[in-house]
Amino acid sequence: MRTLVCAVALLCSTLFSCSKKEESVPEVITPVAKGFTDYTIQAGKQFADQNGYIPVSLTSLKFIVKFDSTAIYATKDPANQGDINKLYGFSDNNALHQDFSSRFGWRWVNKRLNLQAYIYNNSIRQYTDLGNIEIGPEYNCAINVKEKLYEFVLNGKITTMPRTSTTPTAVGYMLYPYFGGDELAPHLFHIFIKPL
Repeated sequence: MRTLVCAVALLCSTLFSCSKKEESVPEVITPVAKGFTDYTIQAGKQFADQNGYIPVSLTSLKFIVKFDSTAIYATKDPANQGDINKLYGFSDNNALHQDFSSRFGWRWVNKRLNLQAYIYNNSIRQYTDLGNIEIGPEYNCAINVKEKLYEFVLNGKITTMPRTSTTPTAVGYMLYPYFGGDELAPHLFHIFIKPL
């Protein structure tokens, strides 16, 4: 009888620990192709660990992005679930990014991974939906800088946003993955980006 009780206790312990692990630890998909940087955002932080100051002057920013299952998250306040996290882009007009900038945004909303075009012109923020993507595949992205607009390209589909910067090229600095919004990262995020 004592052996039976021990066996049942061991079985229950194994079942509960496996179940708990699957719910709390997201599975990471390692990128297959070389040339990707694994941008990590630590739990309780907002900036990517690889966030550095790199000045730019460019007419186009092209890259490939790939998300793993760490992109699935729930905010503490359900009202914040629709907030747009920042993916990749640049400041413009030789100014701070909250004055002039252009970048892709991302969020987990309605059980889907969603990308957004996200810009500032004269400190006024605008954004528009670029569509839902899947976890795992690689997506080709670009921001083309024109005189009066930005062209956001997602796998060949072009969406335009206004540009009021006066510099002929985007002059500023690179912008990297960032979580938020109003909240800090609920867990470790991995975002894989390969510049083209």
